[in-house]
This record gives sequence, structure tokens and C-alpha cells, in this order.
Amino acid sequence: MKKYFKHIFAGFLLIGFSIPAFAQSASEVFRAVGSPENPKVQISFNRYYTPDGLAAITKKIADAHPNLVKRVSIGKSFEGREMYMLQITNFQKGNPDRKPGFYIDGNIHSNEIQGAEISIYTAWYLTEQYGAIDYITEMLDDRIFYILPTLNPDARHNYMTEPNTGSSPRSGMIPLDDDRDGLFDEDQPDDLDGDGSITQMRRKNPYGDFILDPKDPRKMIQIGPDDEVPAGVERYEYLGSEGIDNDGDGSINEDRIGYYDPNRDWAWKWQPDYIQGGAYKYPFSVPENRNVADFVLAHPNIAGAQSYHNSGGMILRGPGAEEDLSTYNRADLRIYDAIGRKGEEIMPGYRYLTVYKDLYSVFGGELDWFYGSRGIYTFTNEIFTNFAYYKSNQRDPDQSYKVDSDLLFGDAFKPWTTYDHPTYGEIEIGGFKKNFGRATPGFMLEEELHRNMAFTMYHAYHMPKLSIAEVKEKDLGGGMREITAYIKNERLMPTHASQDLKYRIERPDYITIEGVDVQAGMIVDNEDTNVTREQKVNPAKLEVNNIPGNSIVKVRWIVSGRGTPKITVDSAKGGVVTR
Repeated sequence: MKKYFKHIFAGFLLIGFSIPAFAQSASEVFRAVGSPENPKVQISFNRYYTPDGLAAITKKIADAHPNLVKRVSIGKSFEGREMYMLQITNFQKGNPDRKPGFYIDGNIHSNEIQGAEISIYTAWYLTEQYGAIDYITEMLDDRIFYILPTLNPDARHNYMTEPNTGSSPRSGMIPLDDDRDGLFDEDQPDDLDGDGSITQMRRKNPYGDFILDPKDPRKMIQIGPDDEVPAGVERYEYLGSEGIDNDGDGSINEDRIGYYDPNRDWAWKWQPDYIQGGAYKYPFSVPENRNVADFVLAHPNIAGAQSYHNSGGMILRGPGAEEDLSTYNRADLRIYDAIGRKGEEIMPGYRYLTVYKDLYSVFGGELDWFYGSRGIYTFTNEIFTNFAYYKSNQRDPDQSYKVDSDLLFGDAFKPWTTYDHPTYGEIEIGGFKKNFGRATPGFMLEEELHRNMAFTMYHAYHMPKLSIAEVKEKDLGGGMREITAYIKNERLMPTHASQDLKYRIERPDYITIEGVDVQAGMIVDNEDTNVTREQKVNPAKLEVNNIPGNSIVKVRWIVSGRGTPKITVDSAKGGVVTR
């Protein structure tokens, strides 16, 4: 009989792959505003994808939009998985390497999964809406996006396919000897009840500190020092996460996967583990981070960046540590503040915060490396907030249980069941499953993805956008002309962040004139009073330290000859424009 059903199931699989199920024609659907009308790639955004699933989706997007997407591997993970990145721009317009670049990644902490889905949603939305929405079309004509859905594919695979809690593993998969017994990751939690999640163990104990909540047996109430427990009411004690003593050392679950923190491994203000817990051997000793760093260092056009974590509903900027406070210049903070506060409007319930001041100190974080080492304006979003459940900031300690009952119909909580434990005897196992709490529920996920994507687009929109707004020519007599060019930056970000200027991270912007004989070249500091700074060496190629946001830089040449001049602005982060 089993063999018979096996053949039927195999037949269903073949039918499913050969005939598109539930395909709908254009006459059967009505487009919702803001969504693609007839997407080439169909993706369900009410679920999460394994690394293999993400790799398959990135290939589908790249294959469907060959003029907009290049799929590249930036290296391999510790366990040998390819780290696929989508490079998205209009490859038929301009040199993609010379467009202002925006970098996006997610899932550096393996259990913080939404970032990968936001990254995929962003890639999908940009490619499906190109040519349909002017804003998106302009973005891909002018900019390039580098999207790495998961920075930690190995541990994402472990989190999704192996028993875990909602917070494990946070690390990567490099084995470590946490308990210093000469063995590596040998005493991990065990899925004793076989439900795919690591939940909690409890045991009846006449001296325990907890009782069952009489209104909700899922919950435990801690007994206060002055509380009297009525006669006949069972007391309980918590025994921690599901598991047994695998290595026979008298402790349970003491040597889990890792532990190092990939977000303490970046080469800016790095500190060793005894100062910054979670730091690994040395900066960029985590191979996945090294792959990203090598890519970023090879792409000086990257002007903005976004990393996605979970949870708490936060838009974070650096510095990560108070000791690094002087790194963030006041001029740059005005830009951070403008973008961050806009994010609070776009994402209700989210708060714009500073890491060291509003959370805790972090040394060696990705956020600070991007800005401190590369001068790239960077945010980290902590995805999902309890506000989303009931659209209220009112705090309720029982909210998780209410959500499980009201919105998820019991799907988030594993009921307490009896288990005969080899060490503890008769216990009970139960609690919230690994896919609840930190991860956005499926029915709320697409809104979460879209709002975060919209914030990131606002950030990317304000990367430098240069133009030669005006060129004035004045006849000086004797075959000599004065040519003044007005170089405009139409967006919020300058071509060089203050950190960039301070440490000369990136080369100056070049403004070049061709087609005439240049006798002198200068930067115009004050056009009204004719205050200029002459560049005596190679005056045809003026070096400008910075083109500030929402402003104009003026340059001037004294030239001879009758040729028609060609003016070019060449900025690493601002792109190339000519007139």
C-alpha cells in the first residue's frame, strides 16, 4: 500500500512541474496599486526561503531580466556555498561600474531571517517595475544596486532545517570549543519531542518557583517572595532548552554551534573577544565577511548601504561605541538624521536610534566599518516590532500568547507534553516555536518587506546625482575666453562623506575640459567677489575635494582656440556626466 501511494505522489509531482497549477489570465486579476501588473517571476512573499531556495530565486530573476540583472558569486561560505549577489541596473545605459552604487545585505545573524526576503523583494520589485514606474526606471538608469540576500548561508540553512530556538544559531558554522573540553559543538540542544523546534523543559517540583497560570495553562507565573501558593496547586521549575547531556560532563546544551558573532568581526575599532564578546580571531577572520569586504573595496562607487537584522523595529546608525563618537561628523549626522526620520514615517512603529547610546556598545560592527573605513552612509534596520500585531505601542506581557490565540490560531505554541528525560526523569516539553517571535508572521510579511524596501529606496535616491547645470562663456579678447561651469549635486549626500574627506579614503572629483587650449584653471569660491583658487598643475583637469549635497560647485577656465569645449565631471561615488 505504501508503495502504491508513493507512485501516486510521484505522479502528482510530475504533473505539478509539467502543468502550471492555478495559472491565471490577465482577465482574471486586477492589479493592486504599487504592485507589478504581470510579473515575469512569481514569488510568494508570505514565507521564508532556505539558501537553496534563495539561490534558485536569484537565478530566476536574473534569467527573466538579462538587461537589468547580473548574478555573480562574490565567494564561498565556510561550508562551500556560493554567495550569490544580484547586480541590478540598466546595463544598456552607461557604464555600470561608474554609476553611484548602493549595497544591500541581510541575515548576517542566521536566525535574523527577514533581511534575505527584503533583499529578494527589493530585487524583484526593481526589475518587475522597471519601465512601469518612472521613479524605479530613473533609479536603475542612474544607479546600480548590489544585493546580497544572505551573508550567512551556512547557518541560515542550519536554522531552517535543523532543530533550533528562535535565537539559534546566531553565529556562523565554524566549530568552536565553547566549554574547552577539547571537543567542538558536541553538546547542542536536542529536539526531544521531534517537532523541529527547540522549546523549553519544565518539571513539577514542590519547591519550584513557578505555577501554572489559572487563566491560561500555556503560561507559567513566577512566585513572588511574599506570595502564598494555595494548597493543592502544583509548583514547577524551568530546566532550560530541550536537550540531554550528550558528552557526559554533567552539563546540558553547554557547547552549541559557534559561538562567535559575525557582526563583531569587521575591521573598524575591532576588539578581541575578552573586550568585545563574540569577536573571532582577528578582523575579517570570518570568510563570509571577507568576501563582502573584498567586494566593497573593489567598488569605490558604493555611496550608500543597508544591512537588515531583526528584531525590535529600529533604524540604527553608528557609532557602535561611544569611543568612536568623533568619527561621525556633524555635517554627516544631518544627512543621517534626515533619512532616518523619514524612515520613521515610512515604517510606523520603527524608531531611529544610535547604537551606542540607545542600545549597547559594539566594536567591530559592519555598520561602522562601512562608514568609518569607507565613508559610506549606512543604516541597519532591526526588522519587526510588536506594534505591528495590534497597531499599538501599548505594552502587554501576555501579547505573545494573545497573538498565538487571536491571529495564529495556536500555530505558534507547542503544547506542553510529558517526556521521560534520562537525567531529570518525568518532565514536560513545550513553548513557542522557533519561527515565532523574531520572525514576522507570514500574513504580515509582504508589508514588512515593502516598507523596508521603500526606506532603502529613499536612502538610495539621495546618493549623489550630478549634472552640469550651466556653462557660461565670456570673450576676453585676443582670442581668449573665460568658461565657467556650474556643477550641481541634486541630492542630499555629498560626493565625499566627512569621514572620507578626513582620511582621504577616495580620490577627489575631477572636472575636465577638452577641445580647447587651457591657459588657467580655477575653483570659484565666490563668484560675486571673484574669489578663486587657481590649480597651476594640469589646469585642464581640476581636482575638487567634494561636491556637497543640494549645492553647486563652480569652476572656471581661461582658454584659447576656437574649438568647442567638452566638460566632464568624474566622481567615484557621484558618477560621470558630460556636456
